[in-house]
Amino acid sequence: MQPFVYSRAEDAAAALRNGNASLPSAVESANQYLAGGTTLVDLMKLNVMRPRMVVDINALEKTAAQIELGAQGLRLGALARMSAVADSADIRKNFPVIAQSLELAASAQIRNMASLGGNVLQRTRCIYFRDTSYPNCNKRTPGSGCAALEGINRMHAVLGTSRDCIATYPGDFGQALIALDAQVEVQGQDGKRAFPFAQLHRQPGASPHIETTLKEGELITAFTIPALPFAKRSLYLKIRDRSSYEFALASAAVALDLEGDKVRDVRIALGGVATVPWRAADAEARLKGKGLDDQTLTEVANAAFAGATGHGHNDFKVELGKRTLTRALKQAAAMEIPT
Repeated sequence: MQPFVYSRAEDAAAALRNGNASLPSAVESANQYLAGGTTLVDLMKLNVMRPRMVVDINALEKTAAQIELGAQGLRLGALARMSAVADSADIRKNFPVIAQSLELAASAQIRNMASLGGNVLQRTRCIYFRDTSYPNCNKRTPGSGCAALEGINRMHAVLGTSRDCIATYPGDFGQALIALDAQVEVQGQDGKRAFPFAQLHRQPGASPHIETTLKEGELITAFTIPALPFAKRSLYLKIRDRSSYEFALASAAVALDLEGDKVRDVRIALGGVATVPWRAADAEARLKGKGLDDQTLTEVANAAFAGATGHGHNDFKVELGKRTLTRALKQAAAMEIPT
């Protein structure tokens, strides 16, 4: 771990000042905010991330850790802890996909520490990114190449990839937010702004080191989820190598609005298979107005993975992803909805 400056911010204004602070050029990378630290501290120990200043924002919990459910929907502060949100009875009843995506992530100890804002910004678990003995990682060192293309890539992405990066987005909560049309609120030196969560992450393209659309120093403050008619009929299905503390090989966050045996509306987000939280809009369009028969579900799954490209070890993810999505939709249709 490299030397760094530690600063504790007592309010958002202080956090933003320090988040944009100019320090001597001898220290290397951008300043970083610290909440739970469950990703940042690991990467600093590995010497993958070397922030010049770490800005502790945990004092902001008093204003940015709310869990509020009202007529307009759900508002979650970015410093709310994963475990607190997953354990909320209101969320389990009205937004089950959110509770499930958080409950199936990491260990109980990490969920108690990790914040929602930090969770959606966690870096990839690609072995070539996290091990600095591999020099070829465009995400860590732009222009150096992608070792995963010809290396061991079983855990890597099949959707949203480029010739410069095939690293998988590792999170679960992000898929739930995509499936429920969530908005993200941020605050920066230019003030506050809000935009669809689906616009937060960037596909790698030719610049995989630029992972989000956040401006320098911007801080995520909250997530808002509208009161959608199908939020109660939602779920998160995660397929992994073991049943605890493991990242997804394939996952699906789905929400269904049914009218009899027909699908009036649907949301589908995929995880474990893509470089970003992945909205399967073409698959949704194929399902609207139809029943959940096997033929339709096959067409929907094929549409969701129409652009998928395997890279050898991860070829199996295409078929696994299709089966995961089909199973998730069937389970959602069979849910008993609480009143």
